[in-house]
Amino acid sequence: MKKLVALSLILFTAALFAQTTQPQTATLKIGYVDSEVILAQYPEAIKAKSDLEGLVAKWRKDLDSMQTDLQKSYADYQKQSQEKNVKQDDLQKSQKNVVEKEQRAQQFQQAKFAQPNGEYFVRQEQLMKPVKEKIFKAIDEVSNSEAMQFVFDKAGEVVLLKADAQFDITFKVLDLLKRGKK
Repeated sequence: MKKLVALSLILFTAALFAQTTQPQTATLKIGYVDSEVILAQYPEAIKAKSDLEGLVAKWRKDLDSMQTDLQKSYADYQKQSQEKNVKQDDLQKSQKNVVEKEQRAQQFQQAKFAQPNGEYFVRQEQLMKPVKEKIFKAIDEVSNSEAMQFVFDKAGEVVLLKADAQFDITFKVLDLLKRGKK
């Protein structure tokens, strides 16, 4: 009887050891979103883009006004330079005026649109940062609830050659954002 108990104990220990040493197969769950869809349909992202476009339209209008004024000044200078009795001093003043207006227009354009420190890029970052934070928080929440270890952006620079629609969490993220929980 002692031999039977000892044999049973040995078999039980061996079975237990075999179970703990076998590699556990973990299920890897991967999902993806299409950030272009989210940004195109999420109201806060739409508003941020609209605000930025409004600024750009104003800046372009201001720049167009500067360019028109510059062209007028240049035409006046050309007309003045063709006159026979114009004083050289007056001609130099006109030329200096044209150069100054051209420089102001270039400086304005640089200040607004130069990468990466132009006002456009600074304002874009200011407007989109809170939107991106909410989107990332929603992606995190949806991916955690779906037990996903990885989430790719279909629209991003990561090459996603094939994606099964069942792993697309774009609209779950968008729904969570639209419900206002983020």
